[in-house]
Amino acid sequence: MKNVRQTSALLGGAVALALGMGAQAQEREVTYNGDVAQIINENCVVCHREGGVGPMQFENYDQVRPWAPLISYKVENREMPPYAYDQHVGIQDLEGDWRLADEEIETIVAWVEQGAPLGDTDIVPPVADLPDANGWTFEPMFGEPHLIVPSMAYDIPANGNDLWSKEFTDPKLTEDRCIKAVQVKPRGDAKAVVHHANSDVYVYDDEGELQQYGQLTEYAMGKWGELMPDGVCRTMPANSLVRWDIHMFPGGVGATAEGGMIKDNVVEIGLWFHDDEFAEREDIYQQDLRLYPLREGYENGHLIVPPHGYTMTQGFHSFDHPVRIDSFQPHGHLRMNAASLEKFDPKTGRTTPISQISNWSATWHHSHIYDSDVAPLLAPGEVLVIKQWYDNTADNPNNPDPDQWVYGGSRTGDEMSHAWIAVTHLDDEGFDQLVAERREREERSLAGSDDD
Repeated sequence: MKNVRQTSALLGGAVALALGMGAQAQEREVTYNGDVAQIINENCVVCHREGGVGPMQFENYDQVRPWAPLISYKVENREMPPYAYDQHVGIQDLEGDWRLADEEIETIVAWVEQGAPLGDTDIVPPVADLPDANGWTFEPMFGEPHLIVPSMAYDIPANGNDLWSKEFTDPKLTEDRCIKAVQVKPRGDAKAVVHHANSDVYVYDDEGELQQYGQLTEYAMGKWGELMPDGVCRTMPANSLVRWDIHMFPGGVGATAEGGMIKDNVVEIGLWFHDDEFAEREDIYQQDLRLYPLREGYENGHLIVPPHGYTMTQGFHSFDHPVRIDSFQPHGHLRMNAASLEKFDPKTGRTTPISQISNWSATWHHSHIYDSDVAPLLAPGEVLVIKQWYDNTADNPNNPDPDQWVYGGSRTGDEMSHAWIAVTHLDDEGFDQLVAERREREERSLAGSDDD
């Protein structure tokens, strides 16, 4: 998985280069050893390997060649790698962006059109640099988590109905800490049955009663974790408890485990913290993760998707202080197929697109983390507009039964309509500073373009 960080000044050149390389790929011989293996090793083998979540292995030519036509189809239609996020709409600079570059897609398509040749056997493709299939996403960056919070262990039948677990866990944290990164990871075969795993933080008030402090993090199938931008603190309070909300769907979407009973299912939260001095910096702002509901489009207060029909929902959210939107993760179930995020300025009437996901699928959930240099800034009163679309027809490949009336609910066969959004809460000084820094970078970029 690559971390794409393209500046707007380079975008035009990158597109031109991609088109040129794609044309070159079609004009010359494209081979596995010389061209394709590196792309697959860098982007596909992380899942398509022994012990990975992919249904087949792509670790060498003999494994890849039988699947070459399907690989070409999936890649050309941007179904693989599984990162549904529209090109050329809104913000494109994302942390943990799995999408292939245009020239990589052109190379794979040209290779298959030419018969998927092996190529020169003297060429040794670069070996895939693979993390542990059951390891922590951020371990190569930060080492082992500073704190691991496990859930209780459950034995789950491989084929059964939706199940939920909502227990408290004491992480035994003795001081307030600022979170640098967080990941939720079903342990071993648990990834085959865990649909989602939400976690809230609770603290005791002065009367000794438990009160919700905030959201810790959220997990749904496919999500790799959350990174906090520099200069923000998502606080984990001392002496707090973690309340789990784990939804298990035995035999459900993405199930890969074998056997009649999947034993000892445990979900873990890995937390990486900043050092103690971090929170003492004067330029630190608080960040939180919240569920933002979409209720416009409900019928008499209910989310309803009719048989062989469609539904759209909307949500509008504003703030009384300046904020930065750090990440966006829409959530729904099997009938949801698209989502978008926009910013509306009531002073000008202008709507600005932020993110569009036109091929959303419940089989892969992503928290789209914006590069901090381009993450959306909202002045007080500006409005976040969230939209989600639902397809209950036979054209939806995830739809198990288009004859059913579908209602809002917690089961996998029900639907949901909300988005998880991480927000950094700024003051006027911090907001003005970010605006000035971005304006200065843009002016430098334009000046550099004029010099060329």
